[in-house]
Amino acid sequence: MPRFEFRDKKYNNPVELALDIVGGKWKMPILWRLDERIWRFNELKRSLGRVTHKMLTEQLRELEEDGLVFRKVYPEVPPKVEYSLTPLGQTVIPMIHQLRDWGIAYREQAG
Repeated sequence: MPRFEFRDKKYNNPVELALDIVGGKWKMPILWRLDERIWRFNELKRSLGRVTHKMLTEQLRELEEDGLVFRKVYPEVPPKVEYSLTPLGQTVIPMIHQLRDWGIAYREQAG
């Protein structure tokens, strides 16, 4: 496949684009949890363990900007914010399931 540009970034192939959108240490675990239910920020942070407040904020913002996560703010004091998957975000979940299954099989065969 020829190289292409998407949102002012150059990619060699669609796999690079996909990894840019959902790759990294925290994005797939975030998406995996959001498939279960709607989460509030602190719930997600506790669930993920060692993620910092700053990193979780950055990852959620990127996922929101890329159209995979929906952020709903309730106008109350103190502010209440919930995160959920968008329909586009839900299309990533089967890929994460496949990677999980591959990881299990790899662990069993290579371990």
